[in-house]
Amino acid sequence: MSAISFEILKQDGETQARLGLIRTRHGEIETPYLVPVATLASVRALGSDDLVRLGVQCSLANTYHLHLQPGDELIAQLGGLHRFMDFHRPIFTDSGGFQAFSLGFAREHNVSKIGNIFPQEVQSSPSRDGEESEDKEKRFGYRERRKKEPVLKKKENLTRISDEGISFKSPSDGAWHFLNPERSMKIQSNLGSDIIMAFDECTSPLSDYDYTKKAMNRSQVWAEESLRHHDRSQALYGIIQGGWFEDLRRESTEDIASQPFEGIAIGGSLGNSKQDMHQVLDWTLPRLDEERPRHLLGIGDIDDLLECVARGIDTFDCVAPTRIARRGSLLLSPESGGCRENKFRLNIKSSQFKADSRPIDPHCRCPTCQGISRAYLRHLYVSRELSYFRLATIHNLYFMLRFMEEVRESIREGTFLRLRRKWLGGI
Repeated sequence: MSAISFEILKQDGETQARLGLIRTRHGEIETPYLVPVATLASVRALGSDDLVRLGVQCSLANTYHLHLQPGDELIAQLGGLHRFMDFHRPIFTDSGGFQAFSLGFAREHNVSKIGNIFPQEVQSSPSRDGEESEDKEKRFGYRERRKKEPVLKKKENLTRISDEGISFKSPSDGAWHFLNPERSMKIQSNLGSDIIMAFDECTSPLSDYDYTKKAMNRSQVWAEESLRHHDRSQALYGIIQGGWFEDLRRESTEDIASQPFEGIAIGGSLGNSKQDMHQVLDWTLPRLDEERPRHLLGIGDIDDLLECVARGIDTFDCVAPTRIARRGSLLLSPESGGCRENKFRLNIKSSQFKADSRPIDPHCRCPTCQGISRAYLRHLYVSRELSYFRLATIHNLYFMLRFMEEVRESIREGTFLRLRRKWLGGI
């Protein structure tokens, strides 16, 4: 018997956007949905009671970090994640494989899943003059640059990767820890989450074709081992890899889609730009069946959500909304001046808000916007008062929850493209 079920309630008539429902043992998830990230079994600055009051349907916790602290066996002794964090709604956990990237190449070369360190790109040309550049794109995963790439300060690579698994050096105490598919499945079983991820290696946007292929093949073997070892009471998602290389993405898609995973996740490097990410999805999603939910790992900006929902993604996870709140960026709707150019953000530390009596967003109904002024939030932020983090996080999380609710309603009403134009302009 399947640990989850998935139903498509409505398909948008003009795009691949779809309204869906994932049913789990701890409740339902209406999709499309952005899953709030509770890395250490907590959305930073909030309690689980806050999540319930805000209407959070589910959350995602981090396997690697919870394994280190307080320990997955302790969490199992205390009744699993749901009881441990007093959150009795669906919980996702990742596999720990992403830390191969975040503690490895991402740390060493200061890059993210989308390689945003690069200067302006030269677009490849389909003409003969562009054949050499185009070949480099396919072979090495980068485009010709107009400027010399910046010199970046390197940090220590804290991972060692082999076909047997991944060793991680803990940044806190320097101790080495080892994960492989069987170990990852055991840890996630101890955590007791509802939806889990197969163990994989997330590659860097700077990884060349040969390394990306090697990592993809390794991840495909690990996917099969994850299937053998996972707790059958949990729904296991397979993860598509292959970086920004069309043939590898197609190969990985066909391999993962052919196996009995209960859901499909898209991971790994998504190229050197958001356009590359869209291309990866265009290579991948049309080759997937309609019956299983699709998750995009680590993506959650407003423009990305709209573009990826339009291509058929059902769920996302991303730390960005809560992380940027803690760093002073508060989300704004188009009615209040939010736009693609300012990333729908207001920088609360700006002196222009020192005497501003308005709420963050006059069109927002979150608890923070109902009684707190921009001036007071700025005061809290510059004074380093801890209450700022809670108030700001409540706003950004509520904002994204309501935004995704608006996305779902637009699919239900057949107005998704109108909503997309409202947020992103005439595209």
